[in-house]
Amino acid sequence: MRAVADLDLCQAHQMCQTEAPDVFGFDEATDQVVVLIDQPAESQRDEVLAAVRYCPAMALSVEED
Repeated sequence: MRAVADLDLCQAHQMCQTEAPDVFGFDEATDQVVVLIDQPAESQRDEVLAAVRYCPAMALSVEED
């Protein structure tokens, strides 16, 4: 699994940090999401999928290996 963020779509709602704080961060200088772990562990799958699902801007996605 690979966590992907589309920075052109990100609107800085930071919901991803609430759902998966170990995987997604936030860069205040650019006002955008930062993928901290682009290949999260399988144990983080539910958190990452929740972040994707709850992103208001639909800026996140998961690519399967």
